[in-house]
Amino acid sequence: MAMASPPSSPPLAKKPKMSTTTSDTEPEPENETESNPDPSAIPSAVPAEPRRRYKRRKVAILLGYCGHGYQGMQKNPGAKSIEGDLEEALFYAGGVPEADRGAPRRFDWARAARTDKGVSAAAQVVSGRFYVDPPGFVDRLNEQLPDQIHIYGYKRVTNAFNAKKFCDKRRYIYLLPVFALDPTVHPDREAVAASIGSGNELAKCVECSERGRKVPGLMGQDPVRMNGDEALAQCEGNASHLKSMNSDLNHQVVKQGDNEEFKSVNDDALKVEAEGSTEKVEGAAAVNTKKNEFCYGDAEKQRFNKILKNYEGTHNFHNFTTRTKAEDPSAKRYIISFNADSVVSLEGIDFVKCEVVGQSFMLHQIRKMIGLVVAIMRNCAPESLMEVAFRKDVNINVPTAPEVGLFLDECFFSSYNKKWNSSHEEVSMKDYEKEAEEFKLKFIYSHIASMEHKEGAVALWLHSLNRRNYPDFNFLETNGKSVGEKETKQESLGNEELKEENLGQKESEKLNLDKEEIKEEKLGEEVPKEVNSGQ
Repeated sequence: MAMASPPSSPPLAKKPKMSTTTSDTEPEPENETESNPDPSAIPSAVPAEPRRRYKRRKVAILLGYCGHGYQGMQKNPGAKSIEGDLEEALFYAGGVPEADRGAPRRFDWARAARTDKGVSAAAQVVSGRFYVDPPGFVDRLNEQLPDQIHIYGYKRVTNAFNAKKFCDKRRYIYLLPVFALDPTVHPDREAVAASIGSGNELAKCVECSERGRKVPGLMGQDPVRMNGDEALAQCEGNASHLKSMNSDLNHQVVKQGDNEEFKSVNDDALKVEAEGSTEKVEGAAAVNTKKNEFCYGDAEKQRFNKILKNYEGTHNFHNFTTRTKAEDPSAKRYIISFNADSVVSLEGIDFVKCEVVGQSFMLHQIRKMIGLVVAIMRNCAPESLMEVAFRKDVNINVPTAPEVGLFLDECFFSSYNKKWNSSHEEVSMKDYEKEAEEFKLKFIYSHIASMEHKEGAVALWLHSLNRRNYPDFNFLETNGKSVGEKETKQESLGNEELKEENLGQKESEKLNLDKEEIKEEKLGEEVPKEVNSGQ
């Protein structure tokens, strides 16, 4: 009896923490020695076994997304957000336990940038403590996410890493249609605000010659986008409300009864047949891709970049955001660079690639920066208005460009990478550049071009860019005297101070001269005495 022993077998091997060969459906070695010999019972026991030996890892997740249909990156109650979908995907992928579901503070959640509603990102970074084991964490996440949100990969980081605090700078890109810089394209005639149905504000925008359309939103404020079924390309209204701002446009209007309709553009990309007839264009509106002689040449590029350079440096951007006062220290932001040197062609539309790099940005800041520059390029506002907008004692309404053309291009962690390069991986997009470029072309660029074709977001916005909707464009004209008086007062005060300084210097010089003369006189008196005594 003492020699009795169980059948000889090799010792049971421990299951590794990470495995690339063992699948989740294979029975584990320790299950083979269970008392129940029925093989059919083994698979049912494997999924029920909890994975308790895995540890949480502090990682930085790199991802991209198209912001269409989302209320922004940040999670807000009752709103569809990128973070909301991402947190749910982390839970179902096994990265977050049941107890921490919906509580991002428990797993140290942080984001590198907070994009606004409708804004996309080609390279966003979030950080936290997640269960990334076993291998296949990225694939499990992508399976739980929609196609417009894509995880590139993750990097192991230090325990103190925070995607927001450790990000040195962010680079955003705004794709602006070239025709937006041409003052003759989509000029304003008159916008008439009207209240319709559910309280939505509709501004009737009479376009130059091709078509009429209703523009959602109250002019001079952030637009409120309406459904495509609600927006018809027919300008209804009384003729008394339509006052022409440009006599050159009058001959292009085709009057039919009390209403006015416009000829639809014959565009191959939109497949709108409108030769020799007038039509209604379904949907919010299509972009006017009529060929004209305007192009983004050297002269336009030089002028555009010269205006953009005014943003570089540290300025008070309280007029370029909302709910931030001029006295608030957060209103001061540092812009590293702002340029527009290249043009990309997407689905028959040429876009200027406006690239801005800064430490951080406020709500709507970049869109308002673009909006003011476009107004200046279209001769709606003077360039000197930019200096006025930076003043703390001036509050003006700056136009906000549509959100569809803006996306986060990359986040940089230069200081962190330099400090921890010997022990941790570099947090950057170097390993995912090709994958990110494919995602950008497939989802972000295509969405920007299609939205301009379908809704004409920028074209509609251009019609609102006038001095009636933005009376602050006349700020220097209406407040020029007061501004000039303040400047002249400051100059006069400065001149008086300089005069006082000069007078003080002259008086001191005179005193010094007087002292020297007195000394010379004393010396002159002493010398004869010595001579007389010597004799």
